[in-house]
Amino acid sequence: MIIDIHTHTFPDRIAARAIEKTGGKSHSVPFSDGTADGLVRTMGEAGIDISVILPVATDAGQVEKINNSAVVLNEKYREQGLVSFGAMHPDYGNIREELSRIKEMGLLGIKLHPMYQGADLCDIRYLRIFSRAAELGLVVITHAGLDIGYPGVVRCSPGMARQVIREIGDFPFVLAHMGGWRNWDEVPEELADTHVLLDTAFSTGRIYSVPEDFRTEEESRLMDQDQFMVILQAFGPERLLFGTDSPWTAQKESIAFVRELPVSKEDKDKILGLNAAKLLGL
Repeated sequence: MIIDIHTHTFPDRIAARAIEKTGGKSHSVPFSDGTADGLVRTMGEAGIDISVILPVATDAGQVEKINNSAVVLNEKYREQGLVSFGAMHPDYGNIREELSRIKEMGLLGIKLHPMYQGADLCDIRYLRIFSRAAELGLVVITHAGLDIGYPGVVRCSPGMARQVIREIGDFPFVLAHMGGWRNWDEVPEELADTHVLLDTAFSTGRIYSVPEDFRTEEESRLMDQDQFMVILQAFGPERLLFGTDSPWTAQKESIAFVRELPVSKEDKDKILGLNAAKLLGL
């Protein structure tokens, strides 16, 4: 089983516009049309069994609508291998009640994005979300590290993630982008001795830019195998989850990177799906 724990889709009516806006800001090439059907197609091409969709609430007023839509998407697409998380925003007024509703509706977790939501990960508003999610057993996946669309700004550093863990304790907590996008040298030192899990989304291979010469060759490179192995050895294969950030990374190419790692087939299988299946109860 292969599970992509980090993907994004948009409602059909706005997908083209959302892809154009997001891709324009980051100067990145999309690898699907941003719709649920488009994701199902790329999954089939790559041999992926399940993709987890991570919706982001960029405004507190979007939270309930996003969560209701996630339930509908799960009802429609679960047989095709799509499973949507819910969303939460640090400015949402009834955090405890809405997280309880998320749990009652059968959503497995929530996605947070400190960069898009305008708050540091260790902000008290996020700590309240983490505390309630931990009580309910909800998985929390957060963007971590820099963001391609906001050069130089960090709202979720490895050190901030460590502070959250110190405040909240043990709960199902996933840091996207290998623990901190382009903060990778800090990740083993700050987080290897914690319980936190990492996903591989948008962290391996290269960035495909529009226009092609927008970035230098060095700026386009992401983690190579050697850098990836430093983190894998520090955390162990049981704490890595395969993710792509689709549509912003090619799912097939991302799988190939894991397949080529100098580790056992058993460890590759853990990264590609078994760890996520265990975390999500799938």
